[in-house]
Amino acid sequence: MKSPKYYSKGVETIDKNLINDKINIIIENRSFQYNLKKIENLEKQREFCKHDMPHFLDVARLMYIISLENTLNIPQYMIYATALLHDIGRGEEYENGTAHDTASVKIASEILKQCSYDIEEIDEIIEAIGNHRNNTEKLNSLSYILYKCDKLSRNCANCRAIYDCKWPVEKKNLKITY
Repeated sequence: MKSPKYYSKGVETIDKNLINDKINIIIENRSFQYNLKKIENLEKQREFCKHDMPHFLDVARLMYIISLENTLNIPQYMIYATALLHDIGRGEEYENGTAHDTASVKIASEILKQCSYDIEEIDEIIEAIGNHRNNTEKLNSLSYILYKCDKLSRNCANCRAIYDCKWPVEKKNLKITY
């Protein structure tokens, strides 16, 4: 996939109001709110990490830090859109057994269309969401930083369910790196 046009613009040239609008329109979207509430209800008794707004925002903020540190020039709104939507299909996984990345791609695609994202932006976000369980090892890609930050966002060292968690010890975040 070629680099989207916005990568060449540079982060500093994008209007802050546009960034906020493009992020908040997702948060205010009915389908986003419905699916977020569904996940919340289905995870009420979950003792492991939850897939909620704090998780989505932790992932977004870590992605933005890594993007800035590596001068990736990925616009903040693209990072936040990706992070907000990467696990939005968890409810479908719990209810129907559909893999959450697959369900998230479908739900996110519709939400992004409703929120007037252009096709190039949608394609880039959907690719990252669809790959977020795979280590793509391309540091300059939205897919890689989503994969990395989804894992980094978890505070395993202070988790009450650390010994029951299915993550292998070497994958657990036992020290803070960000």
